[in-house]
Amino acid sequence: MLLPLPRAPGELVSAVFLARGGGLSRAALHTVEMSHGSSSVASGTRTARKTFEFGRTHVVRPKGRHEATIVWLHGLGDNGSSWSQLLETLPLPNIKWICPTAPTRPVAVFGGFPCTAWFDVGDISEEGPDDVEGLDASAAHVANLLSTEPADIKLGVGGFSMGAATALYSATCHAHGKYGNGNPYPVNICAAVGLSGWLPCSRSLKNKIEGSQESARRAASLPLLLCHGRGDDVVQYKHGEKSAEVLTSTGFRNVTFKTYNGLGHYTIPEEMDDVCKWLTASLGLDGSRS
Repeated sequence: MLLPLPRAPGELVSAVFLARGGGLSRAALHTVEMSHGSSSVASGTRTARKTFEFGRTHVVRPKGRHEATIVWLHGLGDNGSSWSQLLETLPLPNIKWICPTAPTRPVAVFGGFPCTAWFDVGDISEEGPDDVEGLDASAAHVANLLSTEPADIKLGVGGFSMGAATALYSATCHAHGKYGNGNPYPVNICAAVGLSGWLPCSRSLKNKIEGSQESARRAASLPLLLCHGRGDDVVQYKHGEKSAEVLTSTGFRNVTFKTYNGLGHYTIPEEMDDVCKWLTASLGLDGSRS
């Protein structure tokens, strides 16, 4: 049985149809009503060229004692509402979930057609160009959402597909202590989860982490969970596997990589059960509702 994950199965698949001369799916065409707020690369760029308008943020309040807050990022063409509905059903009463919606922007993989996306992407490969400006803006949005949490609350970030890529990028910014543009990264990430995703900016990561003892220390102590299905024909399994290998070889010593035979570009109860167990252990949650 598949979880009723709202639009994840259609996410990015439409790029395949586009390449074959087909049309874009409803998921790719889906746009969201934008909030009144905007973020001009909130990571502190003095000469920001773009202003990114983020959509609505959906919050799932903890059902028990609040111990951790996790920002969860949706995939390409989706929105924060759909994942908030799934996360609300998980047996994690001590976690507050914050599910923002990405800006609607032109995306190269769709020939410039606009849809909700955390950054621009044209090709998922190590050789492909990285949209550092877009990644920094989204990582800054995550940091801003976490920055108002109480001091005793553990902070985390996670996501699916493009959201997973953004979550892993945020984790590397925390370890490095800086955004890609060199400005300081302001929050302390305690755990990061990436489902069916990949690691952006992997080529420059080694120099960033090895260039500072403090960065190496943060990388070594940060728990990371990457999950990927062998049947994923959207973000191929090899990209998830390679991402885990790069992180491990770069000095991230607490990386867990879980493989699911036959799993495509979606999630299943077994995977979400593993996420729940891993988060409970990594964040030291007591599981109580009082």
